[in-house]
Amino acid sequence: MFRRDRHRNAGPGLLIGLVLLAVVIVIAVAAPILFADRADVLGPRFASPSGEHWLGTDAAGHDVLLRSLVATRLTLLMTAAATAVAVVLGVFAGTGVWLLRPRGRELSLRVIDAMVAFPGLLLALVVAAVLGAGAGSAVVAIGVAGIPYFARLTANLAARISQQEYVSTARLLGVGPLRVAVRHMLPNMAEPLLVLSASTFATTLTAISALSFVGLGVQAPAYDWGKLLNEALPSLLAGRPSQMAGAAVLIVLTGLGAVLIGDGLAARANPRSAAARTRGTAPAEAGATAGDSLVDVRDLRISSGDEDLVKGISFGVRDGEVVGIVGQSGSGKTLTAMALAQLLPDGLSAKAAQLSLGDLDLSAPVAPALMAETVSLVYQDPGSTFNPALRMGTQLTEVLRVHRRTGARVARERILDALRAVHLTEPERRLRQHPHELSGGMRQRAMIATSLATRPRLLIADEPTTALDVTVQAEILRELRRLNRRQGMAILVISHDIGVVRALCDRVLVMYHGEIVEEVAAAGLTVDGVEHPYTKALLEATPELDVPVKEPVHD
Repeated sequence: MFRRDRHRNAGPGLLIGLVLLAVVIVIAVAAPILFADRADVLGPRFASPSGEHWLGTDAAGHDVLLRSLVATRLTLLMTAAATAVAVVLGVFAGTGVWLLRPRGRELSLRVIDAMVAFPGLLLALVVAAVLGAGAGSAVVAIGVAGIPYFARLTANLAARISQQEYVSTARLLGVGPLRVAVRHMLPNMAEPLLVLSASTFATTLTAISALSFVGLGVQAPAYDWGKLLNEALPSLLAGRPSQMAGAAVLIVLTGLGAVLIGDGLAARANPRSAAARTRGTAPAEAGATAGDSLVDVRDLRISSGDEDLVKGISFGVRDGEVVGIVGQSGSGKTLTAMALAQLLPDGLSAKAAQLSLGDLDLSAPVAPALMAETVSLVYQDPGSTFNPALRMGTQLTEVLRVHRRTGARVARERILDALRAVHLTEPERRLRQHPHELSGGMRQRAMIATSLATRPRLLIADEPTTALDVTVQAEILRELRRLNRRQGMAILVISHDIGVVRALCDRVLVMYHGEIVEEVAAAGLTVDGVEHPYTKALLEATPELDVPVKEPVHD
């Protein structure tokens, strides 16, 4: 219902805008061909509007209406060129900022802020004055003046999107910065960028005309709407406003059409609509080699500057074992897991006496493609797991197609098998849908399926059931345990819910303030079976999860 209402509301405005801009474009194409010669014919000076000259004539005797129509082509070309300069370079700068290292990013953001603080029209006047009067100078001046605003908006949008889990997953998969920007960040910034592009076209039109009006734009014998307004100014002061009507009306109609089109396209660009884009990169997946001792962590410290957030912890995970890390928010659970995936947030650093995953030394950089074939991630929020602008099929098969060089048809069949394995209903239909068309439990099952499709050595499940209701939680826990038994992979479960890890895990690590305060077998995770006061407090505060997760599974 929401989608239909939005399209109905956006439709008339978009249609009106398209009609207005189409009329202006037809004028721009046809008028110079049909009226260029007649527009240069000299007649009586300052003639009043009549059947021969609908808007009268100017000080030189030119027909005002014909010159306004002929000026449309040059005006639109200059406006489009200046808008393209602002949009392309601004989006490139704003997106590129978030692909830089932290220091370069901060410096670039400060430069953009300083440029935004400088008045755009004043900057355009300075650039035009330096380059000299002319149409080319006006285009460059207005285009350069618009870059900081686009860069600032794009940087703000990219800041939010770059922290989304599907972007982190793409980086884990080894997707390059340019591809991350083009296939993940830009599609999800389409709506506000389209609106701003349309608004920029309208404001650029005004600015281009303003430069010509003050003599820094188009020079004689050429003319655009701004120059025509400049030539008609004495007539306006003399009480003959009709000589300004042609250019002024065309400026208003063109600007209005651009704004209406931008707003309509923005509505259609919403990824929840039927016109959403269909390209993308899939969530994290992995491939594996055999080994007895998989994860070995010794004296792991994760620091932010001089402050240790994780304080020298040590633990291991064997092949086929399910290990839980439990503790309150801020205890360092997720940071520990992200250190294993080499996905620590910017500004944090990890050091360890030993940090390995099978034969991979995680204390040194590991090729992203190799990490993608070794570790899989299941995030806590199924709503942000997938790129909302892309269909599920494209995302779920990406890692098989890119890293395993699997053909599209084979990759699709393998993902369908994985979706059936986690009991996702109508898997063929799900591949054609966008993430918002699936429930939270469906998205989480899809995430688990794609994480298991290439048989990872380690599956990191970070709060895999937090965003789900109790019934779906139980189903997801059963699926994880069943697949662990069937495939024999190691699973590291991160949770603040001690009941979840007790139901799912073989062994549980309890973290408190960046330290492991207790390690206990899941079967002994009771108030009477633990020793540390913090663990006892967690157990006393945790309701029982009455789900027979560890019952034998009959496939």
